[in-house]
Amino acid sequence: MIEQITSSFSVDGYWELFSLVRNSVIAAAALGLMGGVIGVLIMLRRTALVVHGIAEISFAGAALFLLIGLDVVLGSAMGAVGAALLIGVLSLKDKDTSAVTGVLMPFGLGLGILFLSLYQGRSANRFGLLTGQIVGVDDMQTRTLVTGALVITALLAVVWRPMLFSSIDPQLAQARGVPVNALSLVFMVLLGVAVAMSVQVVGALLVLSLVVVPAAAALKVTARPVMAVGLSMIFALISSVGGIMLAITGQIPISPYITTISFLIYLVCLLIGRGRRLRRQEQAAQVMAGPEGGSVRGVQELDHRSSEASVDPEAQGAQRRRAKV
Repeated sequence: MIEQITSSFSVDGYWELFSLVRNSVIAAAALGLMGGVIGVLIMLRRTALVVHGIAEISFAGAALFLLIGLDVVLGSAMGAVGAALLIGVLSLKDKDTSAVTGVLMPFGLGLGILFLSLYQGRSANRFGLLTGQIVGVDDMQTRTLVTGALVITALLAVVWRPMLFSSIDPQLAQARGVPVNALSLVFMVLLGVAVAMSVQVVGALLVLSLVVVPAAAALKVTARPVMAVGLSMIFALISSVGGIMLAITGQIPISPYITTISFLIYLVCLLIGRGRRLRRQEQAAQVMAGPEGGSVRGVQELDHRSSEASVDPEAQGAQRRRAKV
């Protein structure tokens, strides 16, 4: 099998082939950058499973429209947005997004399989719904995907601060007057549209590799949201565009390249993050070990004196007199 894979690679006429997938590269870059932004919010909200659930119901919508002879992309978008709204509304009541998603996800997948089994057309169309069809992206679809990615990114930038606040600590955000429920519904709609567009790149089964994995990798190496967004966008861009650039050289579909690159980036970031934690633990152990624990005892004694001074009026007066001197 390995020999069969390696023997299929060839760089002959590479740039001629690249000109055929230029639209695909542009669309993948735009969707990768959008996925990098929204992916951080997905991870902070712990809604990665929701992405998979929306993708499967998006697959059901696309399969239905394929069966009745309508635009597959429109069916995918309608299914994704409808699923996102339904999950968002139901989650507002019981606050259990995972349970709601777990109920809807197999239902959507079952419907998609039913519609595909009834479809009598080309089998390639069925396979494309699951693994993506970005090689066939034309000029109109490219403009639509790029415009949609830019609009979603711009909307997220406008509501970024309250959205980030409600994602990290929804209870405190609601106490501060942030419209948490309204923002949740807005986020779910944007997520539905983003997933519907990303399905065109990697398909319903592999959409997590473009929307979730880059953000998960970024959060392994940084805890700052802005830095995480930047790294997530870079990782998603490398995965999406790099997957297409590598797929040109062989006969393997694009999706395995995108998913493999995403996974490798995640592994590297995981190792980097673990190495940093180990170094911090070693440094903390060295500080605690100190020369005969003197440093630790000094800190404890200082804290003890400070606590005594905070409750003892005479100690407070002595501290003020020493400060004057």
